[in-house]
Formats: sequence, C-alpha cells, structure tokens
Amino acid sequence: MQQTLFIVIDGIDGAGSTLHSKLLAGFLSLKGLKIHLTQEPSNSEIGKLLRNFLKDDKIPPSTDALLFAADRDLHYRNEIKMKLEEGYIVISDRYIESSIIYQSCQSEKITIEWVKNLNKFAGKPDLTIILDIDPKMSLARKNQKDLEKFEDISFLEQVRKLYITRAKEEGYFIINTDDIIELVQEKIQQFVLNKLKVKGIQVKE
Repeated sequence: MQQTLFIVIDGIDGAGSTLHSKLLAGFLSLKGLKIHLTQEPSNSEIGKLLRNFLKDDKIPPSTDALLFAADRDLHYRNEIKMKLEEGYIVISDRYIESSIIYQSCQSEKITIEWVKNLNKFAGKPDLTIILDIDPKMSLARKNQKDLEKFEDISFLEQVRKLYITRAKEEGYFIINTDDIIELVQEKIQQFVLNKLKVKGIQVKE
C-alpha cells in the first residue's frame, strides 16, 4: 500500500513553482504513484478573494496574513489532509513558507512568529523545496500587465534573502532555477526520489 508524502514547492514570484509542481506531478504519476496537485491561494471562496487582493496594494499586510491563514486552514483540512488519508502523495505549489516570508517582509509589525502562530493548525510538509532565482530574471519572465503588488525588484530582493535564510535554518532544499527547465526539474525529481526511498515508498524504474 502506498505511503503518503506531503511535498511543497515554494520560492519568490517567477521562480517557477507552478511549472515545476506540475512537471513533478506528471513525473511521479508515470512512476506509478497516486498524486494530488494543489496550490495556494486555494480554490476556496477565500482563495478566490485573495487572488483579487493580491492586485490591490491598499489591502494591509495584516489582512493578507489573516486571509492566507484562513484559506490555508480550509485548504489543509478539506483537501490536503483528506488526500493524504486517501493514500495520495500531495504536491502543493506554495504553502506556509510563502506567508511567513511575504507578510513579514511587508511590515516590521508582522513577525515570523505571529504568522507561524496564525498557521499552527495547518499540517507540516514532509519535504519543502525552495526555488531560488535573481528577482530581475524572475520579473523578466512575467507579463508586466499581470504583476501583483509583491512583484517589485527591491521587495523581492528582501523576500529572496529571507527565503534563503529560512531554508538554511529549517533544512529545506534550495534549487537555483536560472538553468534550463529540464535540468532544474531533474534536480527536483532527484530530491523527491531520495525522500521517497527514505520513506520506503516504492516507485517504478
């Protein structure tokens, strides 16, 4: 019987978390595993509201943090936890780390500990992979008309620095995504295959 694994792929805007989450899901499916791919903000009504708020720089950082925590509580309880209990390997494009980093970088009044406490009911991932990229390159990949309020080079420099700091503190894997997609994905797959092996989860050769 397949054991479960909760994998998160995170990083600054434009680092490729959405693309690489999809590619990893396809790869693991071909290896004979039951995969559930999800993302944050989620597809809940709160998640839909958040997507609109991400375009609005008049929304205070504290409101962002509270909404993300509410969305994540629903996301974990109603989707992630359920899929894990059904025996799926769950891959989430972004999770708690995004809130910790983006909201604490938005305001000196928002501490990492406060954000962590807001999210204390959300389950912890088994594996977190941080995708790293130079913000100048990440923004060059984006459609300038669709930029969110966080997508500013000076802000993203601060975000990137905190991602790297926390990744080292928490023991997350860091993968630079400046390279071609296939090579980056190969590195991600190797990290995940190693984790599956440690967990005793068998995959097709």
